[in-house]
Amino acid sequence: MAREGLAHRLYTGDVSYDFIGRRRWWYIGSGIVILVAIASLAIAGLNPSIDFKGGAQFQGPLNGHSIQDVTNAVNSAGVSPSTVETTGSGSAKRFQIETKTLTETPGNDQVSKITDALSSQLGIKAGDIDSTTVGATWGSQITHKAVIGLIVFLVAVIAYLSIRFEWKMALAAIIALLHDLVITAGIYSLSGFTVSPSTVIALLTILGYSLYDTVVVFDKVRENTASITGGSRMTFSEAANLGVNQTLVRSINTSIIALLPVIGLLGIGVGLLGAGSLQDLALALLIGLASGAYSSIFIAPPLLCDFKEREPAYQQLAKRVAVRRVKEAREAREPKMQPAVAGAPLPNRPVQPERPSPAEATEAEPAETGDGVTGDLEPDRPRAEGPRVGARPGQPRRRSGRGGRPGGRGGRSRKRR
Repeated sequence: MAREGLAHRLYTGDVSYDFIGRRRWWYIGSGIVILVAIASLAIAGLNPSIDFKGGAQFQGPLNGHSIQDVTNAVNSAGVSPSTVETTGSGSAKRFQIETKTLTETPGNDQVSKITDALSSQLGIKAGDIDSTTVGATWGSQITHKAVIGLIVFLVAVIAYLSIRFEWKMALAAIIALLHDLVITAGIYSLSGFTVSPSTVIALLTILGYSLYDTVVVFDKVRENTASITGGSRMTFSEAANLGVNQTLVRSINTSIIALLPVIGLLGIGVGLLGAGSLQDLALALLIGLASGAYSSIFIAPPLLCDFKEREPAYQQLAKRVAVRRVKEAREAREPKMQPAVAGAPLPNRPVQPERPSPAEATEAEPAETGDGVTGDLEPDRPRAEGPRVGARPGQPRRRSGRGGRPGGRGGRSRKRR
């Protein structure tokens, strides 16, 4: 359930890792590894098998002897072996020797000399020793055909991706494939393992796997960026990063499933059985699958973003998105204004008391007594009826105006002349 929840959140964008934004770190890491691989290839080179360079190979039961005994037997025949290794385990343990191209003339048959030396010094029958010779011409032809096959494969990949997607996606995918090839070849050079036809088969296998994983990621990126220039709130890099996160769990799961049998093949087949051909195949598969899974996430999508964001349409999109986000951030910092309502006070202003009309003020103001004190101070005291104190007989009582003064609005009373 936790894995499904994480996959769902990655797909919806609730949880996201910025693979595209940190592409400089991925470039630096891959660049260092590639430089080391190229330096090793230039200095030490590869160790091709006799299938590519020509030579002779001898295999037979070890019969309880050591590798040094096998080497001494070959040296006694006047030939220096290039590689000596063992295969199998227990009583079925065997030796495998590779030498340079040998002569098989009637007067100088070096293959027969080595076979006789191994038989006599190791105490085994000559018929139990298998010998294989490959000429230099045959080896060069095999090498040439392998290179031609690799070139045809790359051209077919470029054509397919250009038709299926676009040429910039094809270019990014090819760079990722070359990244995987160089790293795999560099590790073979550093380790000194033999490059055999099994290695070539494994390389073609990992190229197909890496391409498949890259196509899946690119398909999601294309879906997210189909109409992005119309008015999206994301840049091309952000939409591509969302596509990488949406396919992240799938890429991890398929990589683990593919690597588990390869690890078993390398550990059981080589460690227990000691099979050399399985070693060449399993090691190339292990390195290539791991490198292909890495490049389909950390190399190909960032390269595609670098290519696409050079286009004017996506540059304008990035500017519009930046302006929109600055505006939204400014609006978020400013206080929100409440909408105006009839009769409601304006925001950020003190509420003014409502001023009564003159008629209401006249009725509401209390009458003033003769001593200048209003009657509101003693509300229970009845007001005096009758003429005002000091008034002439027959003069009506006048109501006091504003301010307690007779005669109207706080002014003096006008005498009629």
